[in-house]
Amino acid sequence: MVLRQQVEQDWRTEQAQFLATKDKRTSGSRLSRLSFPRDRGLFMWLLLAFMSAAFLGVYDSLKKKALKDNAVIPILFLNTLFSSLIFLPFIVLSASGAMLDGTIFLVGSGGWEMHKYIVLKAVIVLSSWVLGYFGMKHLPLTIVGPINATRPVMVLVGALVVFGERLNVWQWIGVLLAVASFFLLSRSGKKEGIDFKHDHWIYMVVGAAALGAISGLYDKYLMAPIDEGGVGLDRMMVQSWYNIYQCGMMLAMLMLLWWPKHKDTTPFHWDWSIIGVSIFLSTADFMYFYSLSLPSAMISIVSMIRRGSVVVSFLFGAMFFREKNLKAKAFDLALVLLGMIFLYIGSH
Repeated sequence: MVLRQQVEQDWRTEQAQFLATKDKRTSGSRLSRLSFPRDRGLFMWLLLAFMSAAFLGVYDSLKKKALKDNAVIPILFLNTLFSSLIFLPFIVLSASGAMLDGTIFLVGSGGWEMHKYIVLKAVIVLSSWVLGYFGMKHLPLTIVGPINATRPVMVLVGALVVFGERLNVWQWIGVLLAVASFFLLSRSGKKEGIDFKHDHWIYMVVGAAALGAISGLYDKYLMAPIDEGGVGLDRMMVQSWYNIYQCGMMLAMLMLLWWPKHKDTTPFHWDWSIIGVSIFLSTADFMYFYSLSLPSAMISIVSMIRRGSVVVSFLFGAMFFREKNLKAKAFDLALVLLGMIFLYIGSH
């Protein structure tokens, strides 16, 4: 009898241990399944940010080629036109049926309460593009790229001046490295006859970079959920419609400013790289907006990674445009990228 009770007690103990081990394994696999989407989400928006940077670098390079000895305003109009044509089918299909329901290409709908924010987005971006296109036409790509890469620094300086924010040591190091790189870049420019203090094309590129930084902050505000202080707009709605609005604005600029005097200015000639500009820009922006719409996306990291596009455009400038003083400019670029790393460390 005692032996039987001992056997039953041992069996119950082993059963309890087995169930506990099973529950632990099940719980672990359940936790693994629960954590996978977070890891996958982190991987996804980082991958999209890097791909966006690569496409953006090719876009800048094709833009430089299209602008060579060409009229700026017609090229900018055609770029906005082709970009609009890329997204117009998604707008029509989303409004006319359920074909795109549940896909990443579905364009959200909304009235003027939403579209007024997109119109402002179009004005900011188009202003940046007009300045940037004119500046890039007259400056080497290996100078324009590093200037554009300082956008995150401009965001921090703006926060310091406008909002009275205080920077930590890491952020100050990043800002000082960016300032130093800008100073060294100006010395490199002088070897090519470019005076940063008196060259209005440099001021245009700097203005374009500043407006681009403002646009990046505004994007996060547009797509952040309402309960987090944002507008909560659909990313495809923003990208599709701001291209449409930009096209309308550029058409007005083309007819009112360029066409009446087009015979007295730089003539326009067709270049197939113009289509490539629209394709690579639309793809880069699609990946950028998609990455920002993911819940775990961080605008500071996405912006820093996107500025990495300067590496691609720098390589294009060196290999295809045969630009000069590459060693000095490469060192300046390395300082900018190092400054971005310090900004990232200081922000976390």
